[in-house]
Amino acid sequence: MKHFLLFLFAVAAHAEFRASAVKVDITPKTPQWLMGYAARQSTGVHDPIFHRIAALDDGVTQVYIVASDLCVFSPSVFDDFAARLENETGIKPQQVWWTVTHTHSAPEVGPPGVYDVLLKGRSEHEWSKDYLQFIETSLIGGIKEARQKLAPARLATGAGFARANINRRGRDLDGAISLGLNPDGPVDRQVGLLRLEQPGGAPIALIANYSMHGTVLGGRWMQISGDGPGVVAAHVESQIGAPMLFINGAAGNIAPIYSVQNDPKSGRMGEFRVLLGNRILEANRMLAAGQESKLWLGEKWIETARKPELGWPAELGKYASKDPAGRNLVRIPVRFLRIADTVLWGAPVEMFCEISFRVRNESPFRHTFFFGYTNGWLGYLPTEAAFAEGGYEPRTSPFTAQVERDFGDAVVSFLQSIPR
Repeated sequence: MKHFLLFLFAVAAHAEFRASAVKVDITPKTPQWLMGYAARQSTGVHDPIFHRIAALDDGVTQVYIVASDLCVFSPSVFDDFAARLENETGIKPQQVWWTVTHTHSAPEVGPPGVYDVLLKGRSEHEWSKDYLQFIETSLIGGIKEARQKLAPARLATGAGFARANINRRGRDLDGAISLGLNPDGPVDRQVGLLRLEQPGGAPIALIANYSMHGTVLGGRWMQISGDGPGVVAAHVESQIGAPMLFINGAAGNIAPIYSVQNDPKSGRMGEFRVLLGNRILEANRMLAAGQESKLWLGEKWIETARKPELGWPAELGKYASKDPAGRNLVRIPVRFLRIADTVLWGAPVEMFCEISFRVRNESPFRHTFFFGYTNGWLGYLPTEAAFAEGGYEPRTSPFTAQVERDFGDAVVSFLQSIPR
């Protein structure tokens, strides 16, 4: 037995880092209800939408990062998908980070979950079980393909900068807050980058983390589109010859600099190839050569108060609890992935950028990237100041003003406990 354990240790110690990437078309062939604005049905397809999947494996830990050209989906959708994936492949839910680009011109993926509670009237129609089945089946197939394609690889991380976004909490003379543009408001313009490459340097995939609502196109636009994130990903892919995963960040109060326009021309959609796509390409060129990497996965559930008057979907029971006084709480799962001197963390929320700034500043790691909309959506997570100011996001949030402190303190504490 002693020799057997030594053999296992030797295998693990010399296991080679491997990676792969897969791109799966999820463009529907029939009209679909679109998510993100008032209920509306698609009249056609402007540009195709995709699952983009990156697989990472250090010989001990295997992780799948997914960026789907969708708006949001309920955590119950992730839970059902993850159970099915585990049953078919043995891959555990903790190994999958399923994010969305947050385009508002993509089909809805039901059931609505808290979307129905927080934004009443938008999801009273029947949701498409066929499209949900298609989304899940195609993603499982893509993950299986990515696992089969795992091959020796290297990983590089770094950061860039782009001015493609702007704070969207417009402020009037009387202090009233409304959705608009606020050039004086806080905005996160960092581009977080992870590049997967073959040992010889050829790209496998690029993962770009940037905070920007997928709302170049407004509610009058009726065609399916990846919006700004989709245009940027397609442009970068045309230049590097490999998939680019657009991973949205803390975009809760951040819009694209051209926003809610009637059509791609009015929204200057093509300019995002320059404003963001070329900045990603520049940052990619500045990255050092990749290295073999070790992976570490962690998870923490954070509890915080729920608005007293707010209902809750029965299928999301695991995301709710009560404090000793019987008051309702929301339970938020937060994922962590350490890769050398970089940490990724993700949660199923639409978080304000100031909270991401705080976590980044207090993190002990060189790079700390937040992956928003990860494994579902539990609504907006604003700052305490935003709750005092009012406006759309705090009004439609399930949380209370104490969420900024509860959430930020717990995340920072966990980050500081991660082994280095």
